[in-house]
Amino acid sequence: MPIVVDIDVMLAKRKMPVGVLADRVGITPANMAVLKNGRAKAIRFTTLEALCEVLDCQPGDLLRWEPDASEDRSSTEDSRDRTLPA
Repeated sequence: MPIVVDIDVMLAKRKMPVGVLADRVGITPANMAVLKNGRAKAIRFTTLEALCEVLDCQPGDLLRWEPDASEDRSSTEDSRDRTLPA
């Protein structure tokens, strides 16, 4: 998946256990594990906001985009260069 979740990095920087984060954010430890391990398909803005507030960080500190290694870069670049018809 090209979206990488770095919650574990922020937890380490803040020296906070994942269970404490889940409790402060208001989600179950199981849902926090799904999110932390990158298995979530979506995240609510309210949850993202709570994570940022508790961890004192920005959304970009928790989520980042990395292209798939198998993705053909030339086709991606070509599609960005095309102009839409008027």
